[in-house]
Amino acid sequence: MVKHYVGSEVGQLRSVLLHYDSLAFERLTPSNCHELLFDDVLSVTKAAEEHQQFAGILEQQGVNVLYLNQLLGDTLAIPEAREWLFNQQLSDFRLGASLASSIKSWLNELPQDVIAKYLIGGLAFKEIPDQYFKPLFDSYDWEHFILKPLPNHLFTRDTSCWIYNGVSINPMAKAVRRRESNNLKAIYRWHPLFASQEFNYYLGNESVNYDNSTIEGGDVLVIGRGAVLIGLSERTSPEGIEALSRALFRTGQAEKVVVLELPKDRACMHLDTVLTQLNVDVFSVYPAVINENTRAWTLTPGVGDGLQVKEERNYREAIMSALSLSDIKIITTGGDIYGQEREQWNDANNVLTIRPGVVIGYECNTLTNEKYTEAGIEVLSFAGEQLGRGRGGARCMSCPIERDGI
Repeated sequence: MVKHYVGSEVGQLRSVLLHYDSLAFERLTPSNCHELLFDDVLSVTKAAEEHQQFAGILEQQGVNVLYLNQLLGDTLAIPEAREWLFNQQLSDFRLGASLASSIKSWLNELPQDVIAKYLIGGLAFKEIPDQYFKPLFDSYDWEHFILKPLPNHLFTRDTSCWIYNGVSINPMAKAVRRRESNNLKAIYRWHPLFASQEFNYYLGNESVNYDNSTIEGGDVLVIGRGAVLIGLSERTSPEGIEALSRALFRTGQAEKVVVLELPKDRACMHLDTVLTQLNVDVFSVYPAVINENTRAWTLTPGVGDGLQVKEERNYREAIMSALSLSDIKIITTGGDIYGQEREQWNDANNVLTIRPGVVIGYECNTLTNEKYTEAGIEVLSFAGEQLGRGRGGARCMSCPIERDGI
């Protein structure tokens, strides 16, 4: 049985959630890829092979790999869960009552794994059998999607993140990713792997309009010892950080939240694209973004429901204080300023630590990988030429469910 607890970024990784769906990528085209937050289309076959390499490394290292699409299919076998998901993804207000009712009737006749495939890979108007296409006004373009594909489900880290003994189902910043949260809500609420377990919900387990309070898991690093590191970024707002911090303190699952300010830029959309933890006292950073000028704050519980906020002198001191360390080692992205920019763009800093001093990353980032090796960090590499086109590396593509503390 999986224990739903993530105590650090670098303790032994025991169970992780991954996802790859060919249908969503088959429907990624030059005309819609930017809308769907990809820089380009990718080779579906090669991307699948790369993802299999990634999953294979994890399994070889003894990590239990769970797959989102399989969990979603299992969840859809539960009538209550299926009804809830249909009402969320195919509501009367999204489709109109006439069309919503007829499509739900059709989907209910399909196997659960096929329904999951459509909920993730997208559903085009032309795929609906004629007898079930019953809109009030027949004015639809049959080439368009009734449900857009969700290729960003590939990045399982963002939609939900486990922090100590609890999970945040995150209010996503981009509209094209918000449907992803409903799939995770259903899995965590009804799937037998989670339904019988006790854990905290920080955000996302209620029908709330989070408005400006957006947060994504790529900005959340569980650095251990009761501390959490969060990036104030393009995708994670001050309001989102406050909401998550209050929930962490209210449940007693964290004692400190350290916040680092990032540029509001797609090149460093999340904290984990410019900083990750490789060992208890070793961090990888992209120095053009994370440096002595990076503003940092520490949040701690205040009186009652209040928060105490302290601006730190620099990010290093903030992290050292949070982890009770006298020093930390910083490994910068490899190469000169041009090489560093190229390798950061290819997610050289976005590595997944599977145990202290052992990380998984893309093999194309040779300059940074060499620096990791020289510093005593073992790099298990895999091809990422296609997967990297969504601007995410091994950490982005993994959501730890169970990991030891430090």
